[in-house]
Amino acid sequence: MEYKKVTKYRKLVRDRIPEIIELSGKTCSTEVLSDEEYLHMLDTKLDEELAEYHKDQNIEELADLLEVVRAAAIARGYTLEDLERVRAEKAAKRGGFEKRILLKEVYED
Repeated sequence: MEYKKVTKYRKLVRDRIPEIIELSGKTCSTEVLSDEEYLHMLDTKLDEELAEYHKDQNIEELADLLEVVRAAAIARGYTLEDLERVRAEKAAKRGGFEKRILLKEVYED
């Protein structure tokens, strides 16, 4: 079958995207990535979502970033509990970002 228009992608997408594309009357081709390819594409997706957040700075882009961070943690063998525990430990030891502190200079004798 020959199509009028073909748009090429090579990007990691959410699980339901192929279904959504087909419900819109279009057809798509997909593949399931190997573990190594998946980790690489997750890292690429993190960069993509961060760039989108920098551009739009809205809660939807923050949610997308969070979803990719969650997927990356799981793909690398961590649990979400591991991720939260390490985040909380770092916050307890080094603080969070609530005080809005900008480090300007450090002086030594």
